[in-house]
Amino acid sequence: MNAPLRQPLAAALCLALATPVLSIGTAQAAPAGQQSAPDPTTLDSVQVTGTRIRKAEVETQVPVHSLSREDIDRSGLTSIGDVLQELTGAGSALNTKFNSSGNFGFSPNGDGVGAGSAQVDLRHLGAKRVLVLVDGMRWVNESSASGVGATTDLNTIPLAIVERIDVLEDGASSLYGSDAIAGVVNIITRRDFDGAQVSVSVGEYGEGDGRQTGVDFAWGHNTDRSNLFIGLSHVDQEEILASSREQSRWPVPGTGLSFGSSGTPHGRFIFTDPATGVTHDLTPNAGAPDPVFDGGQAGCDRTDDYHCFGTADRFNFATYNLLLTPSERTGAFGQFRFHFNDRLQGYAKALFNRRESVNQAAPEPIFLGPDAGTGNPLADGIFISAANPYNPFGFDLVSVDDPATPENEANLVMIGRRPVEGGPRVFEQQVDTTYFGAGLEGTFEAGARTWFWDVNLATSRNEAEQVNYGSYNILNIATALGDPAVCAATPGCVPLDLFGGPGSITPEMLAWIQPVVRDRSEQQLDQFTANVSGDLVDLWAGPLSFAGGLEHRRYEGWYQPDPLTVAGHYNGVPSLPTSGEYDVSEAYVEFNVPLLAEGFFGNGLDLSLAGRYSDYSTFGSQFTPKYGLRWQVADELLLRATYAEGFRAPSIGELYGSASRADLQLRDPCLVGVDGAPPTGDPANCAALGVPPGALQTNPQISVTTGGNEALQPETVRSFTTGFVFSPSFASNARWSDRLDLEVTFYRHSLEGAVQAIDAQTQLELCVDTLDPLYCDGITRSSVGSINGFNNRLTNLGSIRTDGWDADLAWTLPELDAGRFRVLWQNTWVTRYEAVGAAGQVQPRRVGIEVNDSAIPDWTSTATLDWRRDAWNASWSVRHISELEEECGDAVSFPVCSDPANGTNTLEATTYHDVQLGYRFDVLRGLQLTAGANNIFDEDPPLCLSCSLNGYDASTYDIPGGRYFYLRADLRF
Repeated sequence: MNAPLRQPLAAALCLALATPVLSIGTAQAAPAGQQSAPDPTTLDSVQVTGTRIRKAEVETQVPVHSLSREDIDRSGLTSIGDVLQELTGAGSALNTKFNSSGNFGFSPNGDGVGAGSAQVDLRHLGAKRVLVLVDGMRWVNESSASGVGATTDLNTIPLAIVERIDVLEDGASSLYGSDAIAGVVNIITRRDFDGAQVSVSVGEYGEGDGRQTGVDFAWGHNTDRSNLFIGLSHVDQEEILASSREQSRWPVPGTGLSFGSSGTPHGRFIFTDPATGVTHDLTPNAGAPDPVFDGGQAGCDRTDDYHCFGTADRFNFATYNLLLTPSERTGAFGQFRFHFNDRLQGYAKALFNRRESVNQAAPEPIFLGPDAGTGNPLADGIFISAANPYNPFGFDLVSVDDPATPENEANLVMIGRRPVEGGPRVFEQQVDTTYFGAGLEGTFEAGARTWFWDVNLATSRNEAEQVNYGSYNILNIATALGDPAVCAATPGCVPLDLFGGPGSITPEMLAWIQPVVRDRSEQQLDQFTANVSGDLVDLWAGPLSFAGGLEHRRYEGWYQPDPLTVAGHYNGVPSLPTSGEYDVSEAYVEFNVPLLAEGFFGNGLDLSLAGRYSDYSTFGSQFTPKYGLRWQVADELLLRATYAEGFRAPSIGELYGSASRADLQLRDPCLVGVDGAPPTGDPANCAALGVPPGALQTNPQISVTTGGNEALQPETVRSFTTGFVFSPSFASNARWSDRLDLEVTFYRHSLEGAVQAIDAQTQLELCVDTLDPLYCDGITRSSVGSINGFNNRLTNLGSIRTDGWDADLAWTLPELDAGRFRVLWQNTWVTRYEAVGAAGQVQPRRVGIEVNDSAIPDWTSTATLDWRRDAWNASWSVRHISELEEECGDAVSFPVCSDPANGTNTLEATTYHDVQLGYRFDVLRGLQLTAGANNIFDEDPPLCLSCSLNGYDASTYDIPGGRYFYLRADLRF
């Protein structure tokens, strides 16, 4: 397994010759009857993603998948992120199907969650390990108003300005620097456009919701010396409520209220009566007292206004969630190019984009007492006075022993009250993106050779503001529940009634405890690049080609939460400000060395060598090399292989991010499950951790604190790919085939020092199993045994190793009376994914497993049949996702868990069918009308028991009830 990494060049050649390998790309073997290297006098030199050397050939050592404008239009989608997430090599990434605010306002890696954004993940290595370029220049990272993110929000780039998208699914740090571990996405904008085009689209789901409308305007004017392009775009995506689909109406599908919240509109009160020493777990009766209603708990008959809390009393928070979040995006883009003469041209380009999006969560619960586990001392140490006019129990409710007053012994375990009177939590984001770039490009002659050069300067910024309605001020809550005399002396304070059920919290009470919370963040990227490329000398097998360049970048980012949050008075997810900056200077070289010319050993063998030196202000310097072989065995067959070393520098949020919290669905092995399942942890170890026998896990959401670490070092990676491109002559210009291309690639990535925290569930289980301070330090428990603190900080943790195969087939059939047909079939097989922590613990993510709202299918496939005849065109696409498996967790006792004996649930293989039909009218310069439907057979995603929201994995599947119809009109004039 390690031999190819120790001897990369020899092993690459051997594997390319000996193994069948698969890959996607623009590179193609020359068809029979043509020379593999076209005459450079017939083609302009071009810049190809995956190499810095400008040349007339497009065959490279690396697989590059290119999505044309036609491919994008065929998808029927309105977001670059959504288009890229349908690639077979794409992994789980954030999109607008994630209702990602509320308890999910901060990611487990401490850098914020881009609520409303769309990202791309390649090879399942994470979106932060994919470098996004626009016309070869880096794009600024996202701002989400919840942190300083490490990824790019593709919703900041209007889809209407895109000419094509190149996706390099290979490590490329030597060519492009940090972040290019899993690959590079290079978005090429429209440039050579003459005339005007108006595009109007409208789409809607079969349930009559989620309408998406779009209007794009493009105008270009070309002269002999200049190119001008202007693009305007507006997209409006409406919401879909989780309550509108059966699959997303419950916290966990098929389990009813078992996994609902204990923070209910009526309230849940767990306390010990100081007069009797009896501990009660009560909730008010809904209406008149019911002496026989026992809430599902045997032996708990009461004759007062309360009954014992049971499953039937839990709150269904899912009905308030969104299945598809609303998003409105407006963008303007323009670029101008001027040719001063045949050897010099200049350009300037500018972009402004505004995204307005909304996330929504259920009314924010108020959890009080030591068992609440919020991590906020104001909530965990609450004191509710007996003199509070709404306290029905006649004695103080005390969370913490007071040594000065022995009579005030702690008696409160937990209060959970959800003020539905205050409405749901609504998070509104406004993200403004600005970009300006300018540069010069030209050629010069040196030694009878033509050289290409360019210098580029760009500045870009993302500014975000998030306004949160429906959250609470925990300090004001504590004041309103405490001594009435203190409340009366506090301007604006009104005593608070948490005990009277829905409607007991008056508008005056809400005015005191419910603020409007405003968070802001910003990221800025300034960059300068200079590049030169040309042929140095003629060698025995051809010219020695060279590219080299310099680059300087400066990153700056900050996150400023609301002053209420900074002060620790915010009842929701807490966080502190983040601010930081760094700069990097780099130099790179790339050589293409022809080893063999056309002869006995084929049509040519080339060696590619590249290296980049990077000097960071945060951690020092780094050098990354890359080696590649390209062997044109014959006109029909190209073999290629690469070995590369790469790195990813820690982001501003990962370095300087302050402590923030994510509320995660965790199963505590030491506690009785919310469904009554017995503890799974070792009883002696649980006792040593302070857990009393029979202690109940009252809330499956546990607050986990994350944060940055200035001592972080770069992640490093070794990448290896090998494969072939085969275009057989027997399938060219034949009666049954015009052209047949087969591409195969094997890939392997070995990542060391991954910046992450150990998986929280894994850490908790290892703590209970081993009592090792490595895992237990930072996990604290209350007097009743529940977790009230969970510190899970970032570090350079362990390794990730993954490998797999890509296979693509492109078959163009001859022109028939019925029209011309073309078949495209793309496949990715993941054969290994293994993440190991620093102490050797295996993380739960692996091939064929669904975990933490993400999946790694062992096979994903997309097949498309295109048809054209005269003015008609049509396509039929089939998207396939192989079977997955997940842990049932506490849902193991429910029928929805398909294999309760093993505690696992199978997510069956899923196949979606998309169709499209279009007709072109000879109106002005052309009117194209297109109608289409995605998921035409209304395939629902498989039920997911471990997913956080909506009962399915939103990064892998289409939404439930997801048949989507759309119409589009494109008019050229």
